[in-house]
Amino acid sequence: MDVASTLHASNIGINAINIKGTGKEKETTTAKRADLIRISFVIDENRITPSGTKDFYVVVTAPDGKVITEGANFNTREDGSRPYTNKVSVNYEQNKMIPVSFDWKQKDAYKEGDYKIEIYNNGFKIGQGVKTLKKGGLFS
Repeated sequence: MDVASTLHASNIGINAINIKGTGKEKETTTAKRADLIRISFVIDENRITPSGTKDFYVVVTAPDGKVITEGANFNTREDGSRPYTNKVSVNYEQNKMIPVSFDWKQKDAYKEGDYKIEIYNNGFKIGQGVKTLKKGGLFS
């Protein structure tokens, strides 16, 4: 795989979601109210990349600097083998923009601080973003 056939992610959205008892979802900025994080992005059109299933590796780094992982690794072009948080397979159509969205829920409670999200394709980092979760007080 080469650089030209590597897809690019844009419009990266990272939203903390609180799920109410009724099942209704509400966006939150506080760690203690976050039930999951919704990660969304758009795969930009590419005239060189053929249509078909493409794998994207999402790496989530917690506020403590550790990658949240289930123990699986993938290979990057710059850093070699690296742990990842989630693998997303997308049915890509050549020369079309494809929206991607998935929910990520960790086993432990979310902590206050910055969650860094990195997205990889073909071993290259194709997008990144940060979501800051606040501590949250009595009236937040």
